[in-house]
Amino acid sequence: MRDLGTGFGYLMKGQRWVGRHGRWFGFGLLPGLVALGLYVGALVGLGYGADDLTAWATPFADDWSSPWSGLFRGFLTALLFALGLFLAVITFTAVTLLIGQPFYESLSEQVDIGEGGTAPESGLPLWRELWVSARDSLRILVRVVCYGIVLFALGFIPVVGQTVVPVIGFCVSGFFLAHELTAVALQRRRIDQKARLAMLRQRRMLALGFGVPLVLAFLVPLVAVFLMPGAVAGATLMARDLVDDDPDATPVGGAALTLDKGAPPPTRP
Repeated sequence: MRDLGTGFGYLMKGQRWVGRHGRWFGFGLLPGLVALGLYVGALVGLGYGADDLTAWATPFADDWSSPWSGLFRGFLTALLFALGLFLAVITFTAVTLLIGQPFYESLSEQVDIGEGGTAPESGLPLWRELWVSARDSLRILVRVVCYGIVLFALGFIPVVGQTVVPVIGFCVSGFFLAHELTAVALQRRRIDQKARLAMLRQRRMLALGFGVPLVLAFLVPLVAVFLMPGAVAGATLMARDLVDDDPDATPVGGAALTLDKGAPPPTRP
């Protein structure tokens, strides 16, 4: 339970760090604002086109008597928009991190420099870092969707589905959100996704203490944009201590750590 408080402490430390470095806070806002604009545009387009899409997909309802046709298509339209909103929520962080990879890399490096005087480097070209980040984010998204489908099905169980299942859902989302954010700093240390997941599983309560409050905060519109710079800073601080707790950064099961064997070893702070 102590790790829960420690994880939340990293989140607060990250927010305080960007608060003390206003230029980097503004710098870190840019990717979130770009992603927000893209998602708002997509959702507005979906809102305008959902009726036509539903009518096109249900030609068999043209001959239904009133009001059944309108009610049926209205229900499907609402369901379609709800699905679009759900997908926007679960993909926003991954897309923001992908768009903001160069921004968040620079922010994370500044946190490392401020804490230790130097920043580790992956030794990979930018295009390779973007590819690795996109590939890993897609893998995590697939896992989250699979968990989501299972939890959605369990949600129909009386009582348990309305109490225990939502709590599990927030914990799953918080764990993977912590993974996505710490990946910015850990990837620069050439620690691959399998190893990152193993490190966080060993400190699961730490990851939940960091990620779950962030997931709950992200439920409030626009909060994700303004908390993201501090979340990246806090995740960097947490990643530093995770690696320091395991000097060799050896994951459970002996997973390979090197993203590119031809790259030079990372600089330890």
